[in-house]
Amino acid sequence: MVDKAAAPEPGPLKSVRVDALVALKIIKHASGAFPSIVTGQLLGLEVDGCLQITHSFPFPAVEPTATNDLYDSSASSAAILAPRSKANAWYQAEMMKCLREINVDSNVVGWYQSTNLGNFITKELVENQFYYQSSTQLNERTVTLVYDAARSTQGALSLRAFRLTPQLMAAMKEGKFTTESLVKIGLTYKDLLQELPLSIQNSHLVTSLLHQLSSPPEPLPPFASSVRQNPLPPPLFPNFDSLDLSIDPFLEKNCDLLLDSIETHYTELNNAQYHQRQLAREQAKITAWQQKRKAENLARAAAKQPPLPEDEWQKLFKLPQEPSRLEALLNSRQIEHYAKQVDGFTAAVTAKMFAVNGGLAKTE
Repeated sequence: MVDKAAAPEPGPLKSVRVDALVALKIIKHASGAFPSIVTGQLLGLEVDGCLQITHSFPFPAVEPTATNDLYDSSASSAAILAPRSKANAWYQAEMMKCLREINVDSNVVGWYQSTNLGNFITKELVENQFYYQSSTQLNERTVTLVYDAARSTQGALSLRAFRLTPQLMAAMKEGKFTTESLVKIGLTYKDLLQELPLSIQNSHLVTSLLHQLSSPPEPLPPFASSVRQNPLPPPLFPNFDSLDLSIDPFLEKNCDLLLDSIETHYTELNNAQYHQRQLAREQAKITAWQQKRKAENLARAAAKQPPLPEDEWQKLFKLPQEPSRLEALLNSRQIEHYAKQVDGFTAAVTAKMFAVNGGLAKTE
């Protein structure tokens, strides 16, 4: 008998396709709780390397514990931890059971999160996605959708799909983010997240409905007299808002966030330098102690006495533990993301400034 060939391993995910109804649900959920962060579950299936997201449901809202100014931040912190919270495990199981009974796709394909001006590259997001990609109970081939409510108000939908890279997955499984381990794995701030191409598609029923809702064009009047009696509607008036030279408020907020991230980067840099100084100080003490012990052993050997152990320094001295470099990597990636956003915001303003400068030079 011929042995059955082993099933080939599935290749990497190539793209993500989101149903339009799912996108509308995410937008409504995030807009209703803005500026707080919201999270939810994504359901669907995978077809030939394309992850099709066909349904979603939000995680339970966080109830206020006290009426204070810190409620928004505490609610956002609790919301970002909801995907792997044990308190929501029963809710997720019951929700998926109900959806399965009405013939809705109940395969978990990831989770979604809202953000404000691209401030989403955090340790919580990495831990949540690691929980999904490494869990044996969930599907490993999962993604996280990030919806930027502030960017979407400018007229372009900001919905992106991310996965953790194999290098970051290996570092998370090892649980070490020291300089030596990062060099060994080859992990840099550019290798943290992998963005997948995302497309939004309507179902055939929705497409048919949209075609039926479109009204047929009105026929042109046959005679000129009818044109005078019923004139055609005038064309749209020109929009001069695009010529406004005022600085975009989103650009100002982005610059503030960029400065905060740079300050955080310097804080992490100072912590790393402090660790290096502490390590050098302790190593100097250990070297001095070893030299002193060798001199004592030489003197005892000359006196025909047994030598003292030379490894006692391990009990007397304790090397400082190197701080985790994960926060520094995430902050570096966040700085790069803010810089790209600032570049995108200033592109239109710079073109207007060059146009105004050229016009003023001609008038002088």
